[in-house]
Amino acid sequence: MAAAVAGRGPGPDRESGPGRDRDDAGRPRNARPRDGLGRPLGRDAVGQPTMPPDISVTGDQALALAQRLIDAGRPFHAHEVLEAAWKSAGPGQRDSWKGLAQIAVGLTHARRGNQHGAVALLRRGAAAIAASAEPPVTGLDTGAPAAEAVGLADRIERDGLAVIPPTDLRVRLVR
Repeated sequence: MAAAVAGRGPGPDRESGPGRDRDDAGRPRNARPRDGLGRPLGRDAVGQPTMPPDISVTGDQALALAQRLIDAGRPFHAHEVLEAAWKSAGPGQRDSWKGLAQIAVGLTHARRGNQHGAVALLRRGAAAIAASAEPPVTGLDTGAPAAEAVGLADRIERDGLAVIPPTDLRVRLVR
């Protein structure tokens, strides 16, 4: 067995070797059940449903579904939808989709209690949106979710996650 890289080697929550889950193309995939915030559970646990790996939605559908998931307290699942849209988008729109997906990851970190990760991803997502050549959907005002993400990052830095109610850990992607 190869030597483990510090912090990356096999452990109780990590898998290595030939038993690792892979998709049909051979890419690593984790088939373990997940909790409502996307954290892997034990193989025999009952988890929350996740998005299918081959989800295909239009831009408007992706935004609407991601918003419903964020509003329901499931930002990890919103990230999966936004990531699928990002991967299938044209070159001019990829940065916008990537930024929206990163905002959803930032919200996931916030819901999991990871203040540093939340602030970093909310800001990174807002910056990706600002750098984008095109909005993900024609006519969408991407400035609003970017500004809201930065505002939430500022609030988390200033006040800390312990005092922010979970209902405030969301960003409006669409109005």
